[in-house]
Amino acid sequence: MASSLARVFARGLHVSARRRALTQFNMPAMSPTMTEGGIASWKKKEGESFSAGDVLLEIETDKATIDVEAQDDGILAKIIAADGSKGVPVGSVIGIIGEQGDDLSGADELAKQSTSQSPRSEPKEPEPPKEKAAPVPQPEAAKPTPSQESKTELQAGQRIFASPIAKKIALEKGIPLAKVKGTGPSGRIIREDVENYKPAPAVPSAIPTAAQPPAASLPDYVDTPISNMRRTIGARLTQSKQELPHYYLTVDITMDKVLKLREVFNKTLSEKDQKLSVNDFIVKAVGCALADVPEANSAWLGEVIRTYKKADISVAVATPTGLITPIVRDVGSKGLATISAETKALAKKARDGKLQPSEYQGGTFTISNLGMFGIDHFTAIINPPQSCILAVGSTQPKFVPAPEEERGFKIVQSMNVTLSSDHRTVDGAVGARWLAAFKGYLENPLTFML
Repeated sequence: MASSLARVFARGLHVSARRRALTQFNMPAMSPTMTEGGIASWKKKEGESFSAGDVLLEIETDKATIDVEAQDDGILAKIIAADGSKGVPVGSVIGIIGEQGDDLSGADELAKQSTSQSPRSEPKEPEPPKEKAAPVPQPEAAKPTPSQESKTELQAGQRIFASPIAKKIALEKGIPLAKVKGTGPSGRIIREDVENYKPAPAVPSAIPTAAQPPAASLPDYVDTPISNMRRTIGARLTQSKQELPHYYLTVDITMDKVLKLREVFNKTLSEKDQKLSVNDFIVKAVGCALADVPEANSAWLGEVIRTYKKADISVAVATPTGLITPIVRDVGSKGLATISAETKALAKKARDGKLQPSEYQGGTFTISNLGMFGIDHFTAIINPPQSCILAVGSTQPKFVPAPEEERGFKIVQSMNVTLSSDHRTVDGAVGARWLAAFKGYLENPLTFML
């Protein structure tokens, strides 16, 4: 009540004061690394009132669609960034809000002011055309551009020199360091180079135009716009594959005991409407193996190697818009039933685009399981700054020698897994020790209970 009276006296109960009470609603940052986003949909219409806790709109980030709730009561006076808007910078004005009793006639004027402010800083960029007016400098100015681009675009396999903070910022923003021109000593990429990096959209568009075949010979096709999530996935995984020294270790694991134990547990859990999956055992085994070999639960941070004390496992989930890795926190302290419930809940939120940033940021180890799709074997790309990712294939019957058997062989259920590791943090022997520990837990799953 007191705060309401204070607002009334502050406004002075005048129409002009009410017009000034209209405020700009800026694009919020839904995560520390978010620089831009999209407007999925507004949940309130212009002129519609809302209460504290009501969902005003849904914002599309590079990982999920997140609800933005009102912090106080008010009215949505004007929508500036409409539904479906893409690439809206954080901090830019997306709407005008007011309170009950405000004169909303000033909303249009305030919206025009906010939209006219952004172009004022942009006309500085089109200044180069002034140089084009001089006939002599124009061809000379065009020649350095290809040479600069050739220096910027490094050849495959060529080493990239960059400061640790520059690498960290590039990783967070999804900027490929191979395309950043360094201004530091000996061409070293520094922080300012990454922060000032801007992709050149004109180059890729010019190439297909020149090489485009006649319209009659073009096959049928459909162009799908690249989502923020897909763009980020492409940039981060390209950077990971180019900069991280991957190596791979593969092992076959006998899953007979896991399958039998799962069957026993599921008979008991069926009364509670719960069901364990093979992936739940895998997640638990990963957590136990990381406790035995903590060197694999680490991250390369440039100047230091950080080893984590808890196993926060990122589980890859395929969604209609791309791959996302929600995190099961502190797996070592949780039982199979808890891991199963949390994994299912996170996977559903991921497919619905409702994950919060805290639910997919900060994992220490990733699991990518394609076994349910019938894939026998594959290798996965490390999700930096993590050091390892485990690629899990399907479980299939396999003949193995068995001298104790009358036939001399037996059939076992075998699962193939491949560990991708960053050689900067996890040496080959360390990766082998971790795989041996992981295999031991799955081939003797009762050790989970010890």
